[in-house]
Amino acid sequence: MSEQTAFNLSIDEQNIAWLAIDVVGEKMNTLQAAFAEEMEAIFVQLAEKQSSLKGLIVHSLKPDNFIAGADVRMLDACTSASEAQALAEKGQQMFQQLSDLPYPVVAAIHGPCLGGGLELALACDYRVCSDSDKTRLGLPEVQLGLLPGSGGTQRLPRLIGLLPSLDLILTGKQLRAKKAKKLGVADAVVPQTVLLEVAKSFVEKHTGKSKAKRKASTKEKLIANTGLGRKVIFDQAAKKTREKTRGNYPAADAILEVIRFGLEKGFEKGQKKEAERFGELVMTNESKALRSIFFATTEMKKENGSYADPKALERAAVLGGGLMGAGISHVSVAKAKVPVRIKDVSNDGVLNALKYNYKLFEKQRKRRILSKAQLQSKMLQLSGGTDFTTFNHTDIVIEAVFEDLQLKQQMVADVEENAKDSTIFATNTSSLPIHQIAEKAARPENVVGLHYFSPVEKMPLVEVIPHEGTSAETISTVVEFARKQGKTPIVVKDCAGFYVNRILAPYMNEAAQVLLTGEPIEQLDTALLNFGFPVGPITLLDEVGVDIGAKIMPILVNELGERFQGPDVFDKLLNDDRKGRKSGKGFYTYKGKKKEVDKSVYKLLGLTPESKLAEKDIAMRCVLPMLNEAVRCLDEGIIRSPRDGDIGAIFGIGFPPFLGGPFRYMDQIGIKKLVEIMNDHAQKYGDRFAPCDGLLTRAGLDSTFY
Repeated sequence: MSEQTAFNLSIDEQNIAWLAIDVVGEKMNTLQAAFAEEMEAIFVQLAEKQSSLKGLIVHSLKPDNFIAGADVRMLDACTSASEAQALAEKGQQMFQQLSDLPYPVVAAIHGPCLGGGLELALACDYRVCSDSDKTRLGLPEVQLGLLPGSGGTQRLPRLIGLLPSLDLILTGKQLRAKKAKKLGVADAVVPQTVLLEVAKSFVEKHTGKSKAKRKASTKEKLIANTGLGRKVIFDQAAKKTREKTRGNYPAADAILEVIRFGLEKGFEKGQKKEAERFGELVMTNESKALRSIFFATTEMKKENGSYADPKALERAAVLGGGLMGAGISHVSVAKAKVPVRIKDVSNDGVLNALKYNYKLFEKQRKRRILSKAQLQSKMLQLSGGTDFTTFNHTDIVIEAVFEDLQLKQQMVADVEENAKDSTIFATNTSSLPIHQIAEKAARPENVVGLHYFSPVEKMPLVEVIPHEGTSAETISTVVEFARKQGKTPIVVKDCAGFYVNRILAPYMNEAAQVLLTGEPIEQLDTALLNFGFPVGPITLLDEVGVDIGAKIMPILVNELGERFQGPDVFDKLLNDDRKGRKSGKGFYTYKGKKKEVDKSVYKLLGLTPESKLAEKDIAMRCVLPMLNEAVRCLDEGIIRSPRDGDIGAIFGIGFPPFLGGPFRYMDQIGIKKLVEIMNDHAQKYGDRFAPCDGLLTRAGLDSTFY
C-alpha cells in the first residue's frame, strides 16, 4: 500500500500485534468515517494470523494525544438523521469487532482520549494510561448537543456502574488519569516512559485466558440491577438534569433514555437505540448551534488579531490587588506560567491578592491536582509591594485599579517612568474608552485594553481593545497572552462599553423596566433562566454590584446616547446601602450561600409585586434590546464578525449556548420576523424597541448574518 493510512498494523517477535494510530497531516488524531475501510483491512489481516497472536495493543504515534474524538466536520456534512445514524452504526460495528477479538486487547493511552477515542478504548479489554497531566479521559459529546454514539452509553455503565457513568456522560467532564483509575475506567496509571511495556505485560498476563468481562462493584450492581433501584437512580438523574437544562438541551434526556433502555433490554438493543437517537440529535438546532461554537473557538485559536507576530512575554505585573487584580495574577501564574509582581497602594491589597491565589491553589491541592511542592513553587512565582521595584524587567503591566480616568492616566505615566520602553500597558477597564486612557502616554503604541470578566479564573472571555495608536505587535502579543491565560480573546473596537457591556446594558435596563411594572423579582429571574441564561438579570446585578452599574450607566449614556438611559433605581438602592452580594443585600439578601428575595425592596421602590406577563414575554422583552444593540455593534465595526459577536455574548455574559449566540439566534428567527416582533414591541412599550437600520436593511434584502 503506497498511500498513507491512519491505522498501521505490525506484529512483533513475541507475536503481539501493535495497532498504531497516526492521522496524516493532523496535529490531533480524530476518527473519520473513511477509516472504517482501513479498519476492515486490518481485521482481515488479524484474522489471517489469529491462531498465532497473543494479543493486540492499540497506541498513538502522536507525541501528545491518543484520539481527541470523532471529526465533528463529518457530522456537519450529514443531511438527514438516517445518514448520521449510519455513521454511529459504522463506529459501533468497528468497535464491536475489536471487542470480539479472541485475545486480550489493550489500549495504551497518553494525552487526550475523548469521545470516540474513549469509546474505542472502552471496546478494548484493558486501558493503561500515562500519568502525564496531558492525559484526559471523557465523553464530551453532550457539550455538542449529542450523546456518545459508538457504544459509549452502553459500555461505560457496564464497566464502572450506573451512577458514575451518568455523571460522566451527562456533564461531559474530563478525568485525569488517577481519577480514571479510581473509577475503574483505567486499569493502570504509569509513567509515559514505560507505557508500552506495561501494556505488553497486560497482554502477557492475560493471554490464553477466556474473556470474562469484569463487573462494576457488587453494591452498585445490586442497586442498578433491581428494577426499583434503577428507577430511583434514573428519576433522581432526570430531576437533577431538568433543573440544570430547563428542557433546553434535548441530548440530556436522550442520554438518560438510551442508557436506561440498554440496561433493561440488553446491550445489542441498547446500541441500536443509541445510534438512532444519535442520528436525531445531529439534526437538532441545538446541536448545530453548539457545534458552531466549537468550530468558532477552534478557528479563533489560530488567529492573532493582527498581521504582526506576537513577542514572548516572560514577566508580568498587575496594578491593584482587588478581586480583578487577584484573578488576573492567578491566571497569569497558573495558566500562562509567568511570574507576577502585584503592586497596590497598601500592603493589605497585596496580601489580599496573595491570599486569594493561595486559596485557589489550595483547593487544587486538596483535589490532588497539585502537590504541596507544586503549590509552594506556584506561590513563589507571586510577589508584591507598594512600589515599582522590578518593573524595569517587566514585559507587560495589567492595570486593574478603580474606574477613574485620571487615576488610570497617572498609572500609565508611572509605568512609563519605571518600566522599559517595550513594556505593554494593558488596562482592564469595563467602560472608559482606551484612547482617553492613552491620551497623555509617551508610548501610546504600547497601550491596549484588556477587559476581563469577573470572576477572572472562571469567565472564559477577554476583550482585547486597541485604540487608534496601538501597534499591531501589541495587539497580537496581548491576544496570544490572553490565550495562554486560558481565555478566548475577541478583538473589539475602542468605544464606550466595548461589546459585551454595551449589549448587556439594554438587557439590564429592560429587566429593570419590567421590574418597575410590578413583576416579582423571582418571576423575572426564572423567566431568563428558563430562556437559557446561567443567572437571571436581577441576580446578575447583585453579583456585579449595584454601585458598578450606577457608575457604568452614565458613561454609556454620555458616549452613546439616550437609549442607554435606564430607569432610575440605582440611587434609591445605594442610599439604602444595597450594593448587592458584597454588602450582604441588594434585591436579594445573602446569608452564607443562601439568598432570598428581600421583600422590603418592593416598598423602597414603591411597588406591589404581581405577576402579569408570561415567562416567554418577559424573556423576549429583555433579549430584544440586546439583539438590536448587537447588530449596531457589528455595523459600527465594534466587533469584526457575527462569529466574534456570538462567542463574545456566550462566553462573556452566558447568552444561551444552545441558541448559538445573538446572531445565529436572529438568523434562526428570521430577520423579517424579528423586525415584525420588534415593531410590535415598540408600539406596546416604546421606541427603544424600534429595530435599528441594520436590521431593516437586512430584512429588506432578505439576508442573513451567516
